Amino acid sequence: MEIIAGTTATTMATQSITPKGLKFDPPFSLLHSQSYAPIRTSLQYSIISRKPRITTRSIADDTTSNTVTKVAAEDPSFAVKKKAADISTELKGTSVFLVGMNNAIKTHLGKFLADALRYYYFDSDSLVFEAAGGESAAKAFRESDEKGYQQAETEVLKQLSSMGRLVVCAGNGAVQSSANLALLRHGISLWIDVPPGMVARMDHSGFPESEVLPQLFALYKEMRDGYATADVTVSLQKVASQLGYDDLDAVTTEDMTLEVLKEIEKLTRKKKMMEEAARPF
Repeated sequence: MEIIAGTTATTMATQSITPKGLKFDPPFSLLHSQSYAPIRTSLQYSIISRKPRITTRSIADDTTSNTVTKVAAEDPSFAVKKKAADISTELKGTSVFLVGMNNAIKTHLGKFLADALRYYYFDSDSLVFEAAGGESAAKAFRESDEKGYQQAETEVLKQLSSMGRLVVCAGNGAVQSSANLALLRHGISLWIDVPPGMVARMDHSGFPESEVLPQLFALYKEMRDGYATADVTVSLQKVASQLGYDDLDAVTTEDMTLEVLKEIEKLTRKKKMMEEAARPF
């Protein structure tokens, strides 16, 4: 499989990515793929919709004695857009990979982050699913050929990591092999750490939470070391604590995205300092 980045479109060319013949039909445009989403709205992706706070103040005009009323709307998405604009130059189009348990918070964050940075958004698992002919077909493929499925995951990450200006929600396969971990190093990786209990509440599999929760705790324990190899961790619980929230539900997508951008800013500054220190006098 080959992903070709162009100025106006990104396409996948036909090529088997596993010995079993998992293929993409030409021309497969990511612009028409469910994995790609150019996000142009913000608050619709909030974990909880928070209405902008309106602040009103009066300013006396000494010349005309007229009172001018200024109304400023504190839109939480504005801070995200501003921070994204501030770091875009130093980021230089570096792709961002989000790892962690699959859940709505991670997905919404990824889409909102892509919009703020004016990046493309992809979900690596969805690309594999689409190549296999759907999620059910991908599941059957994995059960019949685990090694082949892992090769497909690696090939998707390989092609995505060769591109720039992407936000990628990576599946668990991204942290399960040294080859895939190396591919994540082509960009900035962040672990979006959401408690299993919160993930269970967002689960839409149709199974009772009492059945889903033990499985999620087991998965979290199994994958935690892999997730922790990310460049930085952004914890939902930590963000809630910093903002003074007792309820994790109070944390919005904007809150999480702003924290991600702050961490990216720290990483880019650190990288710049290291590069400057390495220059010969």
